[in-house]
Amino acid sequence: MSSTPETLASRLLGPAEVRALAERLDLRPTKRLGQNFVHDPNTVRRIVRAADLTADDVVVEVGPGLGSLTLALLPAVAAVHAVEIDPTLAAALPTTVADRAPTLAHRLTVTTADAMRVQAAELAAAGAPEPTAIVANLPYNVGVPVLLHLLAELPGLRRGLVMVQAEVAERLAAPPGGRAYGVPSAKLAWFAASRRAGPVPRAVFWPVPNVDSGLLAFTRREPPTGASRKDVFAVVDAAFAQRRKALRSALSGWAGSPAAAEQALRAAGIDPLARAERLDIAAFARLAAARPE
Repeated sequence: MSSTPETLASRLLGPAEVRALAERLDLRPTKRLGQNFVHDPNTVRRIVRAADLTADDVVVEVGPGLGSLTLALLPAVAAVHAVEIDPTLAAALPTTVADRAPTLAHRLTVTTADAMRVQAAELAAAGAPEPTAIVANLPYNVGVPVLLHLLAELPGLRRGLVMVQAEVAERLAAPPGGRAYGVPSAKLAWFAASRRAGPVPRAVFWPVPNVDSGLLAFTRREPPTGASRKDVFAVVDAAFAQRRKALRSALSGWAGSPAAAEQALRAAGIDPLARAERLDIAAFARLAAARPE
């Protein structure tokens, strides 16, 4: 008898199954790898619903761990490409899926790799289709660099939903003008429009983290024109390195002198006395294009 999403839902991992799998693998979650595993079926169902996926989507999942979210994703999409840094977990995931979702096991591809360094060619070599979305419980300690790396490396990613620390979700989705807006906000805005998509309680994880979690949703958009991503990100980094200073002073090293910084700022239509938090990504792009040679 073929499986359906309804019957598969009953095969999702609960607390007892997560503990049993961990014991079988002799797994002791480590903070170094940011290993906090979701063990609540309702939470993973909620994540899949909120991700706004279609049956044609190919999802890249970072850090699938024991497979809680993977099992919820497989009925909803064409394929899931899981990227797992822990070789023990990477080797165990296909077995878990074959046991709990046998009719969907062909939709899963697993690559053992560091998601901060994985290359598009490496994923393609595994034989999976090009990813169109990312849905993941990102490791707390590297969530921002992983997300930015994958958006840069995988241009086919059109949207995503990721779980990160609550304060990281706030920073990533922050608009210009407030304290939360900074380097992560501006760099993500180069790739996508983003929004916070709700909290995630600590109790749904094992082990229970000592921080709150939140969901971040985003949709890819065209970046500003006029300057390369490398040049725009360089001015973003320089501006926020001294975010309390006026841009004329904060960017003096980047431009070569305070006078040169003021010249570039005025050419870009930006008040030299403004601070970095007032600039959106389009303004940073204009500024990068106006940098003196």
